[in-house]
Amino acid sequence: MRYEGEVVLIYYNEHPGVFARLESMEADIKRGWYHVTMLLLTVPAQTVTWILREAYIDGEQFTMAGIPMRLEEVKKVLPEKIAEKQHEGKKEPNKTGTVIPFKKR
Repeated sequence: MRYEGEVVLIYYNEHPGVFARLESMEADIKRGWYHVTMLLLTVPAQTVTWILREAYIDGEQFTMAGIPMRLEEVKKVLPEKIAEKQHEGKKEPNKTGTVIPFKKR
């Protein structure tokens, strides 16, 4: 399931429509359904709350007023230089360390 703060792309009638940030997801009275509040990244920004099943939040297609809709995760993409620096900065764990047991008195 998606998490709060994640950015999604909302597909409207099988075409990309608008980006949105998931603000909150609260369980509905009906099992498996959620009140999903999203900040639509438009000018001006708008907040909407939709009642969706968990499968719809995870990307399964659904309809609103007969129009096909879908949420798709927006993958985080790092610029090439930043990605290279992060990869270079990773060090192998120190495998020569000694484990000292804690002795209880």
